[in-house]
Amino acid sequence: MIKFLDLRLINKPYEIAFQEKMNKFLDKGWYILGDEVVVFEKEFSSYCGTKYCIGVGNGLDALTLIFKGYIQLDKLQKGDEIIVPANTYIASILAILQADLIPVLVEPDYKTYNLDTRLIHEKITAKTKAILAVHLYGQLADMEAINTIAKQYKLLVIEDAAQAHGAVSNWNKRKAGNLGNAAGFSFYPGKNLGALGDAGAITTNDENLAQVLFSMRNYGSKTKYENEILGTNSRLDELQAAFLNVKLPHLENENEKRRNIAKRYLKEIHNGKIQLPFWNESNNHVFHLFVIRAKNRDELIHYLKVNGIQTMIHYPIAPHKQEALQKWHALSFPITEKIHEEVLSIPLNGILSEEEIERIINVLNAY
Repeated sequence: MIKFLDLRLINKPYEIAFQEKMNKFLDKGWYILGDEVVVFEKEFSSYCGTKYCIGVGNGLDALTLIFKGYIQLDKLQKGDEIIVPANTYIASILAILQADLIPVLVEPDYKTYNLDTRLIHEKITAKTKAILAVHLYGQLADMEAINTIAKQYKLLVIEDAAQAHGAVSNWNKRKAGNLGNAAGFSFYPGKNLGALGDAGAITTNDENLAQVLFSMRNYGSKTKYENEILGTNSRLDELQAAFLNVKLPHLENENEKRRNIAKRYLKEIHNGKIQLPFWNESNNHVFHLFVIRAKNRDELIHYLKVNGIQTMIHYPIAPHKQEALQKWHALSFPITEKIHEEVLSIPLNGILSEEEIERIINVLNAY
């Protein structure tokens, strides 16, 4: 069986370095917001090209804290509207709701699966204050168009960069995390830059926001037992930061491996029953996922399983159809719904062997 993702094998090359970090962690006896977090924040902000990085507990917290930070700075007010793609993972929407803001869903571009910038204007009202641009599956949204619209309407631009570590914009040659006012990252174990547990970060060039967030993630405190603002407990774990410090120098190489496999898939898979993803072969895509589409998806899943290839669906249920969001069930987003009915993720990661890549291609071509 070719596994969709084998985290044990992905992390195996780093095991000795992980053990060394673990030993130092135990010897030092400083378990929260220590040197490893400081180093990671410095290195990841440098990698993204931003002035600040704030390590937090996970990707959802990263986005939620950005919104709450802007509320603290009076740049957002509770009840403001936030433009967000309708086909995103529900975490993007939960972050808006948890900050007492209102998500306004916009259909994606059927080609890229990212926010269709042509549809944003018609959803903007006097209450619209920000655009949450989601770089779905690892491909950057059209940030040039999004920033142009934001400038026209005086909106904040926030990136959900949870799947796009290291993606580079064709527009201004900047990396994900440095293409708007602030960005939220997830380092969930399956990400291109994955920890060994939950972890996240915020990047920004906004000094005022950064200072608020450094405090907000730690109970609203800069000095112990002195709480200037209402905060929460969402600190990047010291041990996860240590593991991320081991893996970050290898991210560029890992992303390149993914792109090379994607190039093979795109050039060698030829089957009229399968729709391959769009990519212009630039570095604006890091292929966190390689997502194909098929009208008879269940049949294809069964066929691949019988042939020893594991797949996953990202994501089977559109956010507005989730039980948690019942009040949205009457809304209609036909492009989003069609995408969620057809998408299927096939294995793509740096540990796939040549034989496994060949087998995936041949099996799909024989379908």
